[in-house]
Amino acid sequence: MRDRRYVENLSTEELEEVLLIRRRDERLARVRRLGTPGRLDKSVIVADADQTDPSLQYRPASAAAADGWGSVQIAEPDPRANGHGAGNGTRLWRDRILLGIESLALVGLIAVIFSLVISVRNLNREWRDERVAQASPVPTATALIRASILPGGHQPPTESGGEGQPLGSVPLLALPTPGPRAPTRLVIPSINVDVTVVEGDDWEQLKKGGGHHVGSANPGERGNVVISGHNDIYGEIFRYLEKVKPGNEVILYAGDQAYRYIVRAPPRIVEPDDVSVMYPTSKATVTLLTCHPYMVDTHRLVVIGELER
Repeated sequence: MRDRRYVENLSTEELEEVLLIRRRDERLARVRRLGTPGRLDKSVIVADADQTDPSLQYRPASAAAADGWGSVQIAEPDPRANGHGAGNGTRLWRDRILLGIESLALVGLIAVIFSLVISVRNLNREWRDERVAQASPVPTATALIRASILPGGHQPPTESGGEGQPLGSVPLLALPTPGPRAPTRLVIPSINVDVTVVEGDDWEQLKKGGGHHVGSANPGERGNVVISGHNDIYGEIFRYLEKVKPGNEVILYAGDQAYRYIVRAPPRIVEPDDVSVMYPTSKATVTLLTCHPYMVDTHRLVVIGELER
């Protein structure tokens, strides 16, 4: 017989039981709506996630029938309901297209950033070159500079030509006897250089230390004293020349007489055929030359200092 008491007349335990029964009936009705004859599942759910009541557990279909609920048949899920149908194929292609667009956008962003970095480097290089050009003495052309390529190259010369020059392209000059004012020693305290300087800067002379370019000025004289040296062979005397900074000293000796030069600008990197760095100057200067970069030697590194009076 149906209980016709009002809700307010029920006890707490009775109300909880009513709620559990209704919840169970709702879940059972939902399972039956999903069922299809001929398809049996191993178990049916007779309760929700509330596991506080021992009666609300998973029960086999046979046990459910024994309780008077009857068997419940479960159909295979509809593929389209789980997103595996035609709609899912369209969504998959759409996701792939979006992923491709995002990848292209990322690549484009990286390319833009790389281009900006290169542009900034080029601008900084131009700015440094302009600063060096303003700080360096103004060169003037001279007929004494006969070379078509800077000294200090890494590759040995041919029989009579310089590095990278065809045979006979440079006239042979006898090395003059060093005079009393010719450079004999070079000291760069900031990079621990203290080497002998010989007259001439060809391949054989640079094996002995620094080489004084024939025809360039002597220490202390007005003009350009050009000293070359190797950076990765024959003692690597100019291995760290690139670390020389503005304000560092370059001391040239002519016998016992020392001449102090001060570096006014950062080191420059020039092409091997840029012989203008060896031109005479209106001031007393020293120009130090070596190959660059280390063990690659495709360019020349140039350091210029002015005589400190």
